[in-house]
Formats: sequence, C-alpha cells, structure tokens
Amino acid sequence: MIFQYRKRRNGGWKKYAAWALAGFLSLSAETVVFASSVGDLEGSITEDTGTGDVTADITQDTGTDDVTADITQDTGTGDVTADITQDTSADDHVVIEADDKPYLALGADLTAEQKNTVLGLMGVDPAKLDEYRVVTVTNADEHTYLDAYLDASTIGTRALSSVVIVKREKGSGIHISTKNISYCTVGMYKNALVTAGLEDADVIVAGPFQISGTAALIGAMKAYADMEGGEVDTGSLDAAMNEIVVTGTLGDTLGDREQSEELMAYIKQEVLANGLKDEASIRDAIADACEKFDVSITDEQEEQITKLMGKIGKLDIDVDSLLEQAGSIYETLSDMDLDTDSGWLGSILAFLKGVIDSIISFFRNLF
Repeated sequence: MIFQYRKRRNGGWKKYAAWALAGFLSLSAETVVFASSVGDLEGSITEDTGTGDVTADITQDTGTDDVTADITQDTGTGDVTADITQDTSADDHVVIEADDKPYLALGADLTAEQKNTVLGLMGVDPAKLDEYRVVTVTNADEHTYLDAYLDASTIGTRALSSVVIVKREKGSGIHISTKNISYCTVGMYKNALVTAGLEDADVIVAGPFQISGTAALIGAMKAYADMEGGEVDTGSLDAAMNEIVVTGTLGDTLGDREQSEELMAYIKQEVLANGLKDEASIRDAIADACEKFDVSITDEQEEQITKLMGKIGKLDIDVDSLLEQAGSIYETLSDMDLDTDSGWLGSILAFLKGVIDSIISFFRNLF
C-alpha cells in the first residue's frame, strides 16, 4: 500500500511521494492520492486482506521535517494499526548523493550507536566514514559561543548536534534539511548561516534523537571552514549564534517561529541595504518592521535585536548575496502584503524577476 500526497505552497504544486507500510505487513497493492491546498492533511485507510485488518491514520502538519510512526500489532487477532505524522513544508529536502564529497561535523559526545543513527539520517554510510573529512564539535565549543546568550544548564554537558555540508555550484544558494531537530527551524538556520558567511551549500543538521539543535551552527561553520581551507570567522559566528538565539526566543514570545525568522530577515535586509550603523536608525527599522508584521515586542527584545543588528551591520555581507543565498525566505517576504513600491522589497521583486528572465532567455537561446 502506497500513500501519496500533493501540497500547494506559495502558488506552486510540489509532489512528495511518501511512505510504504511494508515488511511485516503483507498488503495488496493500493494507491490513495490526497490533494490539499493548505498543506494539512488527514487520511484514514482501512484494508481487510482476508488474514487481518490493517488501519492507518495519517496526519500531516507542514512545518518541519519530522516523521514519527507508532505501529502496534495484535498478533492474536491480526490487527495492525499505524499512526504516522509528518511536517514537511519549510524543509529543502536535501539529499546526499553517492558521488558527493561532503564535509562532516560530528558531536564529540555521540556514542557509537548514536553516531550511526546520525550518519544514517544524513545519508552517509558509517562503513565509509574514513573517506570523508570529519571535524568534531565539543561541549567546550558550544559553551564558548553560547554562554553569552543561553544559560549554561540549557546548553548542557554533551555535544550531540551534527552537520553534513556539500559544496554546490556558485549561485546555488543555501539549502537545509533537519532531522530530529525540535527547536531551530530551517529558516532560522538559513538566516544565521548567511550571517556567518556560508554560501552555496547543501546542509543537513541531525541529532540522534530530538534535540534543540542550537549548537549545530558551530559544526556547520567548522565544516565549512575546513571545506574552504580557512579558519572560522569568530566574529561572524558570534553574530550568527546571537541571531539564532534571539530569533528563537522571539518566536517563543510570538508563538510563531516562522514569523519570527521572517521578521528578523526583514530587519537584517533593512540594516544591510540602507547601511544602518547607529542605534537610532536601527531602532527605527525595528519599529517599522514590527508595524508591517503587526507584532509587538518588549523593550528587552528591542534591545536584543538592536545589539544584534549592530553586529550584523559591521559584517561584510553583500545584499545581493543575501537574496541569493537565502532566496526562499525573501521570496516568501516578497509575497506578503507589505509595501513593495519602494525600498528593498522592490529590489527583491526585481531580483527574482531578473532570475526568471535569465532562465527564459537561456531556454529561448537553445532554440
């Protein structure tokens, strides 16, 4: 039995083919297709094969890439029940191919079993680990970059977050998938990695079980620096760590991490596009963003964002590169009901139109 679904996001249909409840379940071939314009889906499938009843309740909530399955079987009656939940909307669905040359950053405190779990989630064969460039992230590394922003008890005593990075062609942008990451969203990682200076790479962040993933940026930048043959830029990484924590805590307050990441991306673009350096102009940009997004923040949150944007404003981040590397976020912003007649949102629309025009021109020239 195969379950397939289609979902609509930002005006386009993307097909995601899914799951097979196979192995110990001997089912006759059957395909069920659901179409949903909002991305949420609930399905109930029951089949009587003659030897036992099988019931599958399937729910989709579009937000992360987590898939959980609870399967129970009563061998006395032959009944099997499976409950599957998946949330896939923001994930870039990164896949490590056989001919890729990925760079790995593994948590130093992973057990052998946990390491195998993480590698499996990344698509890396544990038996061939010696063929890859591998760096480790220690708990000391985590405390070095996170103690200024998180309580030590929150950071913990074990380094488990792991990352795999594959370099892609120039102009490809950053694409991210997460596995067993419960706190940091794909957008939060993408925002922060652009701040840290990462470009044109596919990234998978994984944990051996559900973890926050806050420290994964350290591994990502260590692996990226190794890939580029350089050193980690500590100033950029500090700003990135600051950004991911501020975005996460703001998301908790708003009750919506996606809105938080979009708000932060908007403010960052305003700061960089307009060369905002002084505190007063940054605060004005924050106030303008909060009005456009119709959100309220506390004085403490305004202070945190102001200090963060002061750091970001001093970094060498090219605005066009920002749009290119984190294109999915800024494309979403351009679709929002914001003022696009002037300013940087207008430049986003022009940028996206230019990309589309280039693609059309390329194919026209082929014929």
